Formats: sequence, structure tokens, C-alpha cells
Amino acid sequence: MITIVSGLPRSGTSLMMQMLAAGGMPILSDGERQADVDNPRGYLEWERIKQLPKDPACIAEAEGKAVKVISLLLLSLPEGHEYRVIFMQRPVAEVLASQEVMLHHRGTAKPGADASVVAAAFEKNLRAVNAWLDSKAYIKTLRVSYHDVLRDAEDTSQKLAQFLGVGLNVEAMTRQVDATLYRNRSK
Repeated sequence: MITIVSGLPRSGTSLMMQMLAAGGMPILSDGERQADVDNPRGYLEWERIKQLPKDPACIAEAEGKAVKVISLLLLSLPEGHEYRVIFMQRPVAEVLASQEVMLHHRGTAKPGADASVVAAAFEKNLRAVNAWLDSKAYIKTLRVSYHDVLRDAEDTSQKLAQFLGVGLNVEAMTRQVDATLYRNRSK
């Protein structure tokens, strides 16, 4: 089984990876993207996953582990594996607000960029990805609200352990949630 944490950028995927790691799930991460002001506990990403569309076989390295895969790349998951997808959900307006702050911190923000165009693209991506996930028998999906994680981390952790069917330390997972890191909200 391959556990995949996915969602739009800035939707809580790093938090979910941190929770799974604390719970005892092996994580596929290369540490290349370091923790920063926008994600002080780290991103837990695997750079090679960006090659999934060109090299679908690379996903085999995640067997028995959890790996973060951005929503756009999910459509490249090959058959032949059993997947459990934890799909993080956060209001698009908050995703955009968080992304804007992150881009500003990195000095890559584009003044005057039309947020409505990005929002429409994100909404279109979400519709396509959710329809695709629901159509694949070899993929089981648990949709997790970012706000639910913040509101009741213990309940979310218990649902995750049940969904994944592996022994996870629910208490340790719950402790990973720090509501003070919920800083970028929609305007």
C-alpha cells in the first residue's frame, strides 16, 4: 500500500505528513526543501515525485510509506498499486492568501496578479482530480478538512488510523497540530 497526502498547495499537506510521521508512518522525503518561515516544521517533500508524469514507475519507491503528491500530479498515478489518498481540503480563498504570503516571503510575488484566475484554475483542478479519484477502484480516498484537523486533531487522527488500517500513535499525531500556525486566512 502506498499512502499519498495530496491537495492544493498550502492546504495542510505538510501538517498531515508531520502527523503521519509522528504517528509512526514511514515517510518518503529527501529533506531538499528546508523548513522556513512559511512552514517552520518542514515540508516533508520528495523532489523526485515531480517526475511522476514522465516516470510513473518512481511511485514504487513509496510502497509501505507516505509521500506527498500535489493534486495536479495525482492523475499520473499508475495502476498496479494499492493507494490510500489523504486529500486535504481548505477553502480556496485561504489557499490563495497563504500562497500570496509565501510568495511575498520568497520575493517571487507578482504584483497585480489576478487572484480570480488562479482561483478558477484551482477550482477546475479540484473538480477534475476529485472525479478522477472517485473513478479509480485501486484508490481509496479520505478527504480531510484542514479546519477539522485544527478543530479536533484527535478525532482526525483516529479517522486516519482507521482509514489506513495501520497501527498509528494517535496521541503523537494529535500533538503535531499547532493552531498558532494557522496564520493565513482569507481576506
